[in-house]
Amino acid sequence: MPRVAAESQEISLDGGWESPTLGELLKDLEDGHRKKDSGEDASVHHVLDVASPETRPVPFLLSFNNLCYDVRGKADSVKTLLNDVSGEVCDGDVLAVLGASGAGKSTLIDALAGRVSSLRGTVTLNGEKVLKSQLLKVISAYVMQDDLLFPMLTVKETLMFASEFRLPRSLSKSKKMERVEALIDKLGLRNAADTIIGDEGHRGVSGGERRRVSIGADIIHDPIVLFLDEPTSGLDSTNAFMVVQVLKRIARSGSMVIMSIHQPSARIIDLFDRLIILSRGKSVFSGYPTSLPQFLSDFGHPVPGKENITEFALDLVRELEGSTKGTEELVEFNEKWQQNQSPRATPMTTPYKALSLKESITTSVSRGKLVSGSTSSNPISMETVSYANTPLVEIYILSKRYIKNWSRTPELIITRLATVLVTGLILATIYWRLDNTPRGAQERMAFFSFAMSTMFYTCADNLPVFIHERYIFLRETTHNAYRTYSYVISHVLVSLPQLLALSIAFAVTTFWTVGLSGGLESFLYYCLIIYTAFWSGSSFVTFISGLIPNVMISFMVTISYLSYCLLMGGFFINRDRIPGYWIWFHYISLMKYPYEAVLINEFDDPSRCFVRGVQVFDGTLFAKVPDAIKVKMFDTLGNSLGTKITESTCLRTGPDLLLQQGISQLSKWDCLWVTFAWGIFFRILFYLSLLFGSKNKRT
Repeated sequence: MPRVAAESQEISLDGGWESPTLGELLKDLEDGHRKKDSGEDASVHHVLDVASPETRPVPFLLSFNNLCYDVRGKADSVKTLLNDVSGEVCDGDVLAVLGASGAGKSTLIDALAGRVSSLRGTVTLNGEKVLKSQLLKVISAYVMQDDLLFPMLTVKETLMFASEFRLPRSLSKSKKMERVEALIDKLGLRNAADTIIGDEGHRGVSGGERRRVSIGADIIHDPIVLFLDEPTSGLDSTNAFMVVQVLKRIARSGSMVIMSIHQPSARIIDLFDRLIILSRGKSVFSGYPTSLPQFLSDFGHPVPGKENITEFALDLVRELEGSTKGTEELVEFNEKWQQNQSPRATPMTTPYKALSLKESITTSVSRGKLVSGSTSSNPISMETVSYANTPLVEIYILSKRYIKNWSRTPELIITRLATVLVTGLILATIYWRLDNTPRGAQERMAFFSFAMSTMFYTCADNLPVFIHERYIFLRETTHNAYRTYSYVISHVLVSLPQLLALSIAFAVTTFWTVGLSGGLESFLYYCLIIYTAFWSGSSFVTFISGLIPNVMISFMVTISYLSYCLLMGGFFINRDRIPGYWIWFHYISLMKYPYEAVLINEFDDPSRCFVRGVQVFDGTLFAKVPDAIKVKMFDTLGNSLGTKITESTCLRTGPDLLLQQGISQLSKWDCLWVTFAWGIFFRILFYLSLLFGSKNKRT
């Protein structure tokens, strides 16, 4: 009778197929807590009796036949990554794909998971094709080779957010938490439950624990099929064994596990149920690990005593690959050897053998497998995409997760705010209390040009944010954790308060110190246009990060485009002086509209005079002429114009300056709405780039 210890990492792997689902383990865990609360004996290593003839796992059989996959290289050359690969795996099985680097292990895993386009061959689950269906996304999980986790969340928080995304909304939060607690015990992560994941700058869990958290985040809903790309990569032998041991438990609870692995140890091999060895895309062995020694012996290469079987087999494959004939002889021998082997009884001989795929999934759900978007009364539809939550709930969960992760890096928050404050203080001290002279007007325009361009360049620090989150997003959306537009909306909702704080900080620092006019109403508009400038700049940078996954290239594109916007925005050349073949860029310049808005806000009062009397000669050849002579010149000019010009006569008002700058087409509110619309436009482009451009598929 197999028994599982909920707290310890030791498991019994014999006893056939009578093992619990995660839902059954959770029920036993609840019973244990109930006994403990009532005063009954409850040891630290609570033993669960999991033998139950009436609750056998529902059988599933994943078969793949004649899989072929080619990619085109340079000069139309074709490279074959998979060449006529076949095999099968049942629920309860761990299928390991072995081979040297470049053998096609990861490609085969991706192909079975539906992440490869232009694949030839068939992949069926219980006889029904699932490769191109949405069903496979919902009933499966894919664990990437890299651990893609939010670094500042704890182990428990990471798994809890995964449960909120993947488990049916019919489950209460307390039930989800209980499921997370059971999974933490199952993964052997109890001691690290409240430790952050960590990254290069923050100490967190160990490599083996991080890998198990990655697995746990994807198996929270107890998937029927679990794909893993080299889950032991980078781990020492002990941690690698612990990871595979966890995968064995997952398989025994009614799932099928398909994984690639580079060079497993002898004790890891004992945990595998089926084995495929690849060589340059071809299958050189497919069968049970126990039959591998006999296979090699029949091929004429018996395994020496005390030799690791898989190491010997892989060394043999490498040796043959370096020979003239390659592995063709071994591939042909494998095909003949497989045909001569008597088929061993498979676990499909159960009371549910005749069930269809839909019926098997329905039965699995009724037994406790919590497939996303399904319940025992409303099983998953095979034709539609199911999500565990409504869009509003997804937005709430995504926003909460982002805020929690972001709030634990106060140094980034403080640095960004400090950058804006320091910039504002520098501008305030340089342009301190500007007057209404011609030079003061010129310096006001210089201040606005630098201030508005700063809003956009400051947003460039957002570039790495989504690039770092890209593969987390891809992993989660590939298996319908949430909708793409929910992610985009949550991204907007979280960023808006941050941008508002930056806008207020800059406005308060500069408005009164520089001596801008208009009072409270003008100040509020000043805050608002800075806010929309931050919003449009942040939206543009977010779009670039979604479009270009490389940090350095995205920085180059962003800085280049903003520089062109600065050049064409009206700072350095008026609109009427821009050549006709470049005028189109003037109107798509992000900086044009906020720059014109702040100028209108400052200079639209006709009662303010910026050139009065003899000030008109400032900066000209007549600047050094005595004022008495300038007054006589005014008399002469006044007689010619039929008006009287004195030293106090206003010769240029604020609106005159606006006309001089070519600002006459839009009002300040028009400019604000256009700036805001640019932000919406780039957020839509960001959504489209995620929807169509960020496909996690090989092409």
